[in-house]
Amino acid sequence: MQLLIGNRRYSSWSLRGHLLAELTGAPFDVRQAMLETPEFEALRAEQAPARTVPMMRFSEQDPGGAGFCWDSLAIAEELADRFPSAPIWPEAPAARAAARSLAAEMHAGFHALRGDCPMNLGRVYAGFAPSQAVRDDLARIEALWAWARETFGGEGPYLFGAAPCAADAMFAPVASRLATYGLPRSAAAQAYMETIFAWSAFRRWRAMADAETARLADSEQDLPEGPRFGPVPRPARAVAEAEGREAVNAVCPYSGRPVAANSLAEIDGRVIGFCNPFCRDKSVADADAWPKLAPLLP
Repeated sequence: MQLLIGNRRYSSWSLRGHLLAELTGAPFDVRQAMLETPEFEALRAEQAPARTVPMMRFSEQDPGGAGFCWDSLAIAEELADRFPSAPIWPEAPAARAAARSLAAEMHAGFHALRGDCPMNLGRVYAGFAPSQAVRDDLARIEALWAWARETFGGEGPYLFGAAPCAADAMFAPVASRLATYGLPRSAAAQAYMETIFAWSAFRRWRAMADAETARLADSEQDLPEGPRFGPVPRPARAVAEAEGREAVNAVCPYSGRPVAANSLAEIDGRVIGFCNPFCRDKSVADADAWPKLAPLLP
């Protein structure tokens, strides 16, 4: 499979597509083009009639054969058909119907929250004042989360039980918005946000978003910075070539390619090498998000 996405920092729909693909447990490649660039416009034109991200392409070797689909909700249903044993939707019929309903309402609604509070995984603002329309959206979101967890969630911590499903993928960018803009929430909503931010697939996406350097002015606000939300990363920094440090490893833990001299990081006091600066920077952002890096960590 191949997933086409935009900026990880800003593209909430790309995040949803990625989390859905992760739920299958199947390998997939990612092709990215940054929003508001000629490369993105070329990617959109190439995808006709879709012309949007995320988009999922399937090859002849994938379950169900070749094909493609776009739009996060369509991707969820297509993946559920192609990977029937994957936890895309809850297994119990009543829970599955409820999860589909929550996902569809998220897909179609909450325009005030989405318009006033664009996703920005790289920022946490202090002093943002939500409008009444945003507060109304938040009240409805809290009601949906509480109902799902009380009715179908059991011991949780996700909306429909111990593991995430497509409904959690659809609401993950909402959880990120609550954190980014410091929006009012109950203790129960705070706990669910912490669950989303600790979700391994979300945590890896966020680390890659932190490693991206492209910025969109209309998704950034001139507000004071608040404290980071979610798991606290290990102490880490990029190592300059001029420091003359040597890595403990010879090949990149992700690609298996030789370590590049411009791609070293000091993580918890240990110098680890990578094949390119992006691999280095996503590791610096959150080393514990990456299982393949774990054997090299102190």
